[in-house]
Amino acid sequence: MMSEKSPPDKKNVLVVMAHPDDAELSSAGTLLKGIEQGWEVRYIVCTTGDKGTKDTSMSPFHLAEIREKEQREAARVIGVKNITFLRYADGGLEHNAGFRNEIALLIRKFQPELIITHDPWRPYQIHPDHRAVGFATVDAVVVARDHLFLPALLELELPAYAPLEIYFTFPPTPDHVVDITDVMDKKLEALEKHQSQLEHIPKWREGIKLMGSKLAEGETFTYAESFKRLPLTYQ
Repeated sequence: MMSEKSPPDKKNVLVVMAHPDDAELSSAGTLLKGIEQGWEVRYIVCTTGDKGTKDTSMSPFHLAEIREKEQREAARVIGVKNITFLRYADGGLEHNAGFRNEIALLIRKFQPELIITHDPWRPYQIHPDHRAVGFATVDAVVVARDHLFLPALLELELPAYAPLEIYFTFPPTPDHVVDITDVMDKKLEALEKHQSQLEHIPKWREGIKLMGSKLAEGETFTYAESFKRLPLTYQ
């Protein structure tokens, strides 16, 4: 396993996640350290998260408004200034050509060197949105890089573009570990903005720290985030 005390030098990073809070839960520490080094980070949040509540009095419409506001506030803590909300219904994503092409268009527009997204091959990944986003993003990389896909984009001056690598979150066999010990408190501050998701979870801070410590097992530091790294240079 390769471990790093700080992420590699990259300038443009695109984080493609299914729901508000997925980015902070999986990658906040890595993004905080990267932004310190000059990363420019943009989020794509694919759904409104309008099903994510145990409150039986909450309407999905009001919840969607709450979660978008929470996501903006959490991103502000980290230093992420740009968010694209696709606003699909929670649980309604499908891994199809339309969704894939939408992400490919944004890859061509934003031209990230690094993409961070869900690991669609994670065993027993039961949430359909996580699977759909992971697969659609991987497929979108191919569509974005090869100019004969989506020829209309050439008319919009969005030429083919190839990212350099993908980081998959929460993989079963990580090969890239980032030391987030010195930014764990900031990660917790960002996650705290997602109150609609945390208000019914006692001791959630302790749970996040426990997860970070488990991901750092065998390393010389206390807390980590881990990824499966897929270089795309020769793909």
